[in-house]
Order: sequence, then structure tokens, then C-alpha cells
Amino acid sequence: MNGITVGFAMCGSFCTLSKAFGQMERLLELGYNILPIMSQNTWSTDTRFGKAEDFIKKAESLTGRKVIHTIDAAEPIGPKGMTDIMLVAPCTGNTAAKLAAAVTDTAVTMAVKSHLRQSKPVLIAVATNDALGASAQNIGRLMNTRHIYFVPFSQDDPEKKPNSLVAHFDLIPSAVAAALSGHQLQPVLAGYHY
Repeated sequence: MNGITVGFAMCGSFCTLSKAFGQMERLLELGYNILPIMSQNTWSTDTRFGKAEDFIKKAESLTGRKVIHTIDAAEPIGPKGMTDIMLVAPCTGNTAAKLAAAVTDTAVTMAVKSHLRQSKPVLIAVATNDALGASAQNIGRLMNTRHIYFVPFSQDDPEKKPNSLVAHFDLIPSAVAAALSGHQLQPVLAGYHY
């Protein structure tokens, strides 16, 4: 995968950031270049899952690149051809809604918009508690949008959180390869997370 750059955009599904970082490491092992991007919430919010400063240091240490975290820094991604594929992992329901409605008000949404100017693939690793509720219409709209692909996902806790869906982060490398070749990795609904 030498020469292929993945824009790795991270949003504030803080409980899945460790899985996202595991896949960032895996993509680097496979020879991809990574351009790290963070939403303002991910860049600045400390939670019980970790400190923002630690997430920033980890992304920059792994990739050897500064994290893009502002709209103006993300805007040149498309015009300068900085990425071959844009991965949003994790992608919150909030970000999915903004992408579905073409709202560009974060570094992540600008990165996706700018990247799409070149008609290149965007891969979404959804992680949201309302995916089968209020966010379902936005996910459906994105699934029917050209150049947008999904990491296969499933319910993560159907009894306690029946509307929640989480991507199978371990499938990110396969989903990246499929999206780069213009295909959706199947099956998209990948069963129950145990």
C-alpha cells in the first residue's frame, strides 16, 4: 500500500477511540500513510476514556504528522490531493447528520467535503447510540451517496441500547481496500457484536 494516504478523521465517540487507534496502527503496518484529523471535540475534550492531549500525542507519534483540527487547515486536503481515501473512524451520529446535510462546520466535515471534490472514496466507521433511531435517516442517505462507503456494522448491545450501532473496527483494513477499488465491503450488516 505504499504511496496511498488515508485521511484518518476521528470524531467524539470516545469509547471507541482505542479501537480506532488500533486500526490506525494496523494501517501503518500495512504500509499506508496516515494523515490524522480530529474534530474539535476529540481535539479538546477530556473524558473517562482518556485525555485529549494523550490522543493528540498518540496520533502524532504514530503518524509523524501534526493533527489537522481546524476547518482552515482541512480545506486544502482536496485541492492539494493530500489523501487517496478519507476514513471517518469513529463517525458519530452528529457527524453523519452533518455529512448527510452537507454541513461543514468542523475539521472532519471540511476534510470529507474537500476530499470529495476529487471524487475519491470516503469510508465511514459509524459509532452512535441512535443509529437505528434519529440517525437512521442520515445513515441511509449516506449509504445512497456516491463515493461513500461504510465499514460493516452491527448492534453492540441490543438489550440495553437497541438503537446503537458500532462499526466492526477490525474490518477497517479490508473496507479501505474495497473502497479504494470502488466496492462496498459486504455484508454491511455484519451480525451482532459479542
